[in-house]
Amino acid sequence: MSTGNASQYGDLATQLLTESRRSTATNTLLKYNDVLVRAIVREQRALDARIEAALARSAASAEGESPYMPTILLYQTAILRNKRCLLAYHHHRIEFLKDLYWSVGGALPLLLSLPPAAARANVNANSHANGNAAEAANPGAQAAGSGTAPQDVRSKLSPHEVDFLRSYAASLLTLRTEAFSSAAEGAAGAGLTEDIDLLAPISHPPKDLQVLVRVVHDCGIVHTELGAIDFKRGHRFMVRRSDIEHLIVQGYLEES
Repeated sequence: MSTGNASQYGDLATQLLTESRRSTATNTLLKYNDVLVRAIVREQRALDARIEAALARSAASAEGESPYMPTILLYQTAILRNKRCLLAYHHHRIEFLKDLYWSVGGALPLLLSLPPAAARANVNANSHANGNAAEAANPGAQAAGSGTAPQDVRSKLSPHEVDFLRSYAASLLTLRTEAFSSAAEGAAGAGLTEDIDLLAPISHPPKDLQVLVRVVHDCGIVHTELGAIDFKRGHRFMVRRSDIEHLIVQGYLEES
């Protein structure tokens, strides 16, 4: 796009907002539009250069009201609008990624490997609180049922968004360790919060401490209050909910 035509300032930023609206309407994480973002940044730099040139001409002109001030105001308004659109676009994506992260129980590797269809189903299940998070988090079943290309969520993210997710997960891990773990030395009321799972879903509070589960996918040996249990596909176990809540959310187990 040529920045020589003032009527076109902000057109690229409008396209970016249109992508965010489409993502919201379809509840789908679209691929990060790096090309469009970089084009807007280049437009910002071009506008900034035009402001500098206008200010230089204004300083060189005779004293009094500068004829360049309306031009400078136009450029500055375009810069601020582009900045707001960029912030809105990235804020929308960050909030979407947070929803995805919580919908899979904080399992970052699982989130990054989810097919887009499964990720969309996960967010839908979480937002409608229908209790089917285990089915939504099942990548194999969702990919087979939707017929989508074998493309994971990570392919739709920018490197900075992947870094954000890792930092977000690390911050929550620190919170769980320092505030919600009885292992934290000197913590007030140590031992009272050892059973709190910060990442457990709260749409349907559990009615029982023990839960009967069926293994949907092999997940290996898991250490529980009853000891080490080898969760093999098709087997059923009566276990403590807090020990396997994350496996239910991630789709490895389902309540019977």
